[in-house]
Amino acid sequence: MDDVLTRFLNDLVGRLTGPLTPRLFLQPAVAIFFAIRDGMQDARDGRPPHLLRVLTGPPEARRRRRRETRKAVLKVFIMAVLLDFVYQWIVFRWVYPMESLVTAIILAFLPYLFLRGLVNRAVRPWIGPQSASSR
Repeated sequence: MDDVLTRFLNDLVGRLTGPLTPRLFLQPAVAIFFAIRDGMQDARDGRPPHLLRVLTGPPEARRRRRRETRKAVLKVFIMAVLLDFVYQWIVFRWVYPMESLVTAIILAFLPYLFLRGLVNRAVRPWIGPQSASSR
């Protein structure tokens, strides 16, 4: 188990250099773009911060919000996994699927999840909830 964890951490750090390094900036940037877009829409609709909504509330509402999050970040997440597969094949001539999933979570999912709520809180004083007549 220690060997797997050591290899995983070394491989994770190794992704900072080598082929396909621009993806380490591009994938979070795309996730951030979607988080800003969706966070601003949340502020316009008067919704509470996204992560809070995902973790609290009635079970059906939480499921709906998790589906909404998956839908918003799925394309970026899949692209992150595929690009990591390509990176691993180029560098290691082998693919470690769990490493790719963790890398995709770090590059795509976490930036979206945390930034969406921050954007909501940041822009709410300026945008605020809009009435149905002003849309």
